[in-house]
Amino acid sequence: MDSSSTRRQATRQKLYEAAVTLIAEQGFSATTVDEIAERAGVAKGTVYYNFASKTVLFEELLRHGVGLLTASLREAAEGTEERGGSKVDALDAMIRAGLVFIDRYPAFTQLYVAELWRTNRAWQSTLLVVRQEAVAVVEGVLREGVEAGELSEEIDIPLTAAALVGMVLVAALDWQAFQPERSIDDVHSALSRLLQGRVSGTRA
Repeated sequence: MDSSSTRRQATRQKLYEAAVTLIAEQGFSATTVDEIAERAGVAKGTVYYNFASKTVLFEELLRHGVGLLTASLREAAEGTEERGGSKVDALDAMIRAGLVFIDRYPAFTQLYVAELWRTNRAWQSTLLVVRQEAVAVVEGVLREGVEAGELSEEIDIPLTAAALVGMVLVAALDWQAFQPERSIDDVHSALSRLLQGRVSGTRA
């Protein structure tokens, strides 16, 4: 990557960070390009040089953020496989990776979850595509687990994958909003127990 494209990437990153923070604070409609430029420490023209409009910036922000999440989930699964772990171990590692991502990018996560439930947005189709890319990584591990006989053939793979991703997103947001004193290890341990079916008691 040459220096001009590296510089452009760094500028885009600053704009993403400024936009996500502002939009999480005050909403998409209330956030102006002027505010995004000011928060990023760049000229207004720089925003339009990199993105045709505020809507395009937001669409690219969603694509970029969910792309980072997808990559971290994939790395967790591949790392577990390299260490010889099971598919359940891989799912557990993905839960941890999801929590780490959300802890690092809380404003983006709040925004992403909120936008999932909105309709008639210009970026709705993009959001559905990138969401499916993240869920597909989990689906792949579940499918391999079923094929290897580690997981029950009765599981509904698309629904289970969506449920796992949703569990991590909602639990992490709840953790940050209402139980911030808890450590990431606490949250991961609780979700790990759910994943491994260790919630029910031992009494007959």
